[in-house]
Amino acid sequence: MKYSEARPGRTFVIRLEDGESVHETLEAFAAEQGVQRASLTVLGGADKGSRLVVGPEESRAAVINPMTLELYDAHEITGTGTIFPNADGRPILHLHIACGREENSVTGCARAGVKVWHVMEVVMTELLQNEAKRLPDAATGFELLIP
Repeated sequence: MKYSEARPGRTFVIRLEDGESVHETLEAFAAEQGVQRASLTVLGGADKGSRLVVGPEESRAAVINPMTLELYDAHEITGTGTIFPNADGRPILHLHIACGREENSVTGCARAGVKVWHVMEVVMTELLQNEAKRLPDAATGFELLIP
C-alpha cells in the first residue's frame, strides 16, 4: 500500500445536462476551476449508447484488453471517483458507476464514454496539500495513481 494525506478544499455542487459526456465535462470543469485533485460522488441517469469498461478480457494476461459494454437504454446510476493530474498536469477523472434498469445492473468505469440522460448530479470535493498524480505504468499500460 502507498498513501499520502490531503485536506479538503472547495466543494462544488454540479448538475450535468442532457447529452453531456461525463468524463469530458468534469475534466474540463476541473481544469477551468483550477482543481487538480478531487473526490466525487455522482448520481442520475446514463443515456442509451453510453459505454462502460467492464473488465479485462483475461484477468492476468500479458496484454490487458479492456471489455466494454454499451447500455441498451437509459439507466439510473450512482458512482464515485477521483480526479488527479496526469504527467502533463491535466486533471484526469477515474469514475466507476453502477447502472440499473428494471432487474438488470452493470458496474464499470465511465471512461469509455458515458452520456448524461437528462440530469446527473455531482458533488466534487477538492483535495489540497497533496502531490498525488497519475503516471504511466509500463507493466499495465494504465496511468496509475502515485500517492
